[in-house]
Amino acid sequence: MADHPLVLGIETSCDETGVGIVRGSTLLADALASSVDEHARFGGVVPEVASRAHLEAMVPTIERAAATAGVRLADLDAVAVTAGPGLAGALLVGVAAAKAIAYGLGKPLYGVNHLAAHVAVDRLEHGDLPVPSIAMLVSGGHSSLLLVEDLATGVQPLGATLDDAAGEAFDKVARLLGLPFPGGPEIDRTARTGDPAYVTFPRGLTGHRDLAEHRFDFSFAGLKTAVARWVEARERDGEPVPLADVAASFQEAVVDVLTRKALAACQELAVDTLLIGGGVAANSRLRALAAERCSRAGVHLRIPRPGLCTDNGAMVAALGVALVQAGVAPTALDLGADSGLPVTTVAV
Repeated sequence: MADHPLVLGIETSCDETGVGIVRGSTLLADALASSVDEHARFGGVVPEVASRAHLEAMVPTIERAAATAGVRLADLDAVAVTAGPGLAGALLVGVAAAKAIAYGLGKPLYGVNHLAAHVAVDRLEHGDLPVPSIAMLVSGGHSSLLLVEDLATGVQPLGATLDDAAGEAFDKVARLLGLPFPGGPEIDRTARTGDPAYVTFPRGLTGHRDLAEHRFDFSFAGLKTAVARWVEARERDGEPVPLADVAASFQEAVVDVLTRKALAACQELAVDTLLIGGGVAANSRLRALAAERCSRAGVHLRIPRPGLCTDNGAMVAALGVALVQAGVAPTALDLGADSGLPVTTVAV
């Protein structure tokens, strides 16, 4: 068990019901049920709708994962679940399910941090993460830079978003441009035929004064406002809005800031490995620019395949495996959900 534990992972922090099964570093199953279509008509995630969708999807998704992996739940060595951060009601569904399975089968339970799980999932594709490493996690709720010294116990925050996260900005700008929800994939798709230099949008927290106080922090609210004002001015003058060019210009501003700050952290801390995770890590332009800049800087870049960047159960199972292998004590069965769980708490 110690070398290749079999772990079930449950992820319900937002609108994806994810169940993954991992044995050691091998992914056996990654079952997903998404409620994104139910949220699309509202233009964003509705917490109550997400919670109810998790309730409906939980048992079928667990059964599908077990069937795909070809294992019985009784074969498990441990159960891991996202305890936070995330939507409180959504987290509670996953936590309750994991506790029931762990208690019913007499298996160890691990309540884990959603952000640390985004780091752990890369082990399934690229092997153990060299330490120390810099991890940049970018999603709808988070834009964070982390120093990873020990995945099981040592994740140190370097910087985070001060307002809108990158993924949130993608959603809001997509809505502004009349593109469907979720906005990230739509902006990415639309931008492919656009000119990223068509509009020079602002790069938040990159000025000299900003860098003195917020060297590794992010801010995308001002960028979102700048796009809105540019579009409003065009419409006021009766001119058409070139969607592809605006999308490409906005996207370029986001990925420029993200990669610039991530590389600055690597260079200033003398760390030669950068991991990028989270839903926005699936963005094609972010992946391309990060590869280009890391190559020039001599930094080794690790990005999981797009399917492992978005929220999934595999990442939770992967972190559970790391905790079991490191000998971390299991979580008590009175585990609760913590919507504001700090990234420094890898396991509850």
